[in-house]
Amino acid sequence: MTDAGPAVDWERLREVAREAMSRAYAPYSGYPVGVAALVDDGRIISGCNVENASYGLGLCAECGLVSELHNTGGGRLTHFVCVDRDGAPLVPCGRCRQLLYEFGGPDLLLETPAGILPLSEMLPQAFGPGHLSK
Repeated sequence: MTDAGPAVDWERLREVAREAMSRAYAPYSGYPVGVAALVDDGRIISGCNVENASYGLGLCAECGLVSELHNTGGGRLTHFVCVDRDGAPLVPCGRCRQLLYEFGGPDLLLETPAGILPLSEMLPQAFGPGHLSK
């Protein structure tokens, strides 16, 4: 899938992700990351990584994004961008893909170095809420 549709301003999402990356707290790795996403109601939300001296307690940018999603009214993620310290597209790690699946589902579109891809291609056969017993 390469066409995200005419209504999505990917450059604006990258700009918001770069702004978020500029506010990252990454004194230990020196690797700031910023993310931005479009929500199904039209909002653009963002997040950045926040490290901690106890390395395992650091927060990824995607965690901040999901917190922002719920803090500003909830909804579903529809389009997602992650950028590295140079502002270039970066793919989320496996843990973060799982987090994005929970709040965007398999049809969430991600900008990657290989182009726009649905999350279902980045996280095939994903485990999700539907697998849990009611």
